[in-house]
Amino acid sequence: MEIIRNKMTKKLSILWLICTCTLQAQNDFKLSYDKPAMVWTEALPIGNGSLGAMIFGGVAEERIQFNEETLWAGKPHDYSHKGAGNYLAEIRQLLSDGKQREAQNLAQEKFMSEPLKQVPYQPFDDLYLAFKGHENYTNYNRTLDLNNAIHSVSYKVGKVTFKREVFSSFPDQILAVNLTSSKSKALNFELWLDAIHEDKSIKTNGNSQTLEVKVKDGVLKGIATLKITTNGKLKVLDGKLQITKASNATIYLSAATNFINFKDVSGNPEDITTAILEKVSNEKFSSIKYKHVNDYQSLYNRFNLNFGDNGKSANTTEKRIYDFWKDPNDPQLVALYVQYARYLTIASSRPGTKPATLQGIWNDKLNPPWFSSYTTNINLEMNYWPVEMYNLSECHEPLFDFIEDIAQTGKIVAKEHYNAEGWIVHHNVDIWRGAAPVNASHHGIWLGGAAWLSSHIWEHYLFTQDTEFLKEKYPLMRDAALFYSQFLYKDPKTGYLISSPSNSPEIGGLVAGPTMDHQLIRALFKTIIEASAILNTDQDFSAKLKTMIPQIAPNKIGKHGQLQEWMEDVDDPENHHRHVSHLWAVHPGKDINYEDTPDLMQAAKQSLEYRGDGGTGWSLAWKINFWSRFRDGNRAYKLLHNLLSPAEHEERKVGGGSYPNLFDAHPPFQIDGNFGGASGILEMLLQSQLNKIELLPALPDNLSEGEVSGIVARGGFELSFKWKHSKITDIEVTSKQGLPCKLAYHDKVVEFQTEKGKTYKFDGLLNKKH
Repeated sequence: MEIIRNKMTKKLSILWLICTCTLQAQNDFKLSYDKPAMVWTEALPIGNGSLGAMIFGGVAEERIQFNEETLWAGKPHDYSHKGAGNYLAEIRQLLSDGKQREAQNLAQEKFMSEPLKQVPYQPFDDLYLAFKGHENYTNYNRTLDLNNAIHSVSYKVGKVTFKREVFSSFPDQILAVNLTSSKSKALNFELWLDAIHEDKSIKTNGNSQTLEVKVKDGVLKGIATLKITTNGKLKVLDGKLQITKASNATIYLSAATNFINFKDVSGNPEDITTAILEKVSNEKFSSIKYKHVNDYQSLYNRFNLNFGDNGKSANTTEKRIYDFWKDPNDPQLVALYVQYARYLTIASSRPGTKPATLQGIWNDKLNPPWFSSYTTNINLEMNYWPVEMYNLSECHEPLFDFIEDIAQTGKIVAKEHYNAEGWIVHHNVDIWRGAAPVNASHHGIWLGGAAWLSSHIWEHYLFTQDTEFLKEKYPLMRDAALFYSQFLYKDPKTGYLISSPSNSPEIGGLVAGPTMDHQLIRALFKTIIEASAILNTDQDFSAKLKTMIPQIAPNKIGKHGQLQEWMEDVDDPENHHRHVSHLWAVHPGKDINYEDTPDLMQAAKQSLEYRGDGGTGWSLAWKINFWSRFRDGNRAYKLLHNLLSPAEHEERKVGGGSYPNLFDAHPPFQIDGNFGGASGILEMLLQSQLNKIELLPALPDNLSEGEVSGIVARGGFELSFKWKHSKITDIEVTSKQGLPCKLAYHDKVVEFQTEKGKTYKFDGLLNKKH
């Protein structure tokens, strides 16, 4: 056995060297700090899709606050309001008669979900480590290395260097903490678990400790168990594990709940955590670490981005954010922001896990902002805007699983509330997949969710050209379209088919015919027509949708030259609201564009001008995408400047921005801005929504030099290209599916046939290289 073990150690050492060489080929992207975190938005996130943690990097006391994605309040529940559909016609009539307040009051009483509020995502536990005598220290360094997804802390006490590494492993489903000291037997500390839940219990046994929590006002319980191995001495003292005279120690932590799915809470978390810890109990930390890094890099290393480094990367991340506000000239920080978003995607959305919530998988509050839920009137979708482009396609899968769930509950809501077939979802969803309208009728009754979520299925197909995937998921899109085909009704004033009742998210109250709904529904109908042709199915339904599209109320240009947000021309040019929902057809949609609808594109641009450049974090992120689609890179960069400036700084009295850990600030923290901001930066470099691949369509002056590799375009193409002085020098296009390719740069366009798996090279004038 010892011979086998030695051989394995040598193999791991060789593989680790290979990994290190791979890292050196990548840019050195890290978040770095010279002091511990004092508050949660200074702590740094790790995650494996389901088990996430925020690490404070403390010295005398370390806090690792962690979450497991299925710990929520509440219980399996049907949120639909029985008999709500009996009031649909009356609500529509009131809106048609101009009696908005009466319509809202009736809807609030008879049409909303039961109960009216959904339930929050919950924090799990805290792991604490206490180091007596470490109050005075030097040479402190805290980093989150995006190249290997490892958080590290190092410092000196006297002449002894202490180091900690922490990561969340997807292959082993554990949180791992490794501690070392440079001097033998100099490592002494205590560790214990705790939680802010009222109902909790702790058991300590030998080298392990287990904490059980039960959620207040709910049926879910969580079990977290840690085990520690060390070359020092270990004993239990006052309910804590005490380690003395060690030079190294390793902690493995597993957490689980009794949640199985939104209908079933019969799971046994004790069995799950026990099995996970038994699996790793005889493995060395080096082996666990290797598997983690290898798994993570299989995703992360597909893509690289470099805008150059002017030396500011040597500063702490907190200082870089502040300096960027004063002078937005840190191109490596912009690249770091994209790679950080990719890191957060991998950490919060892996195949088999739940999709990222408003806060990913990170939450430290029993009552988090907006329940830390799934908000479908933009925020959930924004979380997944960049996944295909930055080469993390499989990280899209949790959203498709979510759609499978919500289509089941949404079918009940469609019947009970709208007397329709198919499925629908309103603006907020929790883990129990409530699809009915919640909170308040003036903003909770929004009808675009099924259409917007369906667009992600179609986008995944466009990027991958995976026909089997399309065939499998097509029924979800078709049934969403079936709902809308029955829900739309003829407006008695105009004769158009309209969406009523609904709202333009969070602006203007309950209305008939908001522009955003019509854009979403038209796009879905077009998708079904195209998808049904590809799959050779549903021709009759497709033909019906073709006849309906021209009957849907069209986009209209108003008296201020703006794209109208509603049927009536009532937009206020002085309204600077964060939502700009009626521009959906510009981005992430494509029906409004410079080639096919230049007048509407100009009107949409005018609407965005009126809204202004302010906004919360995710709103700034969406505006970056808009200005990139408007081909105005410098204006997009101006919004990026706001997004990457310090949040809630005493000198900066505006909303939005970034916290010291680069989390997006609504404020408070919402992760959608991180993903949306990354999407906007990628849209500066490449766009492919109009059946061609456009290179550098909105390059800002501040990013005049750079290179990107592994960026993905619709049609199944992966590209790498470089530019200097704002001009492309080299291009490589790899065809994943062998489809015809149309490449555009400025006024030059080349079209060519491709073979699957083959790479094609061009110079900056789009001349083919041989």
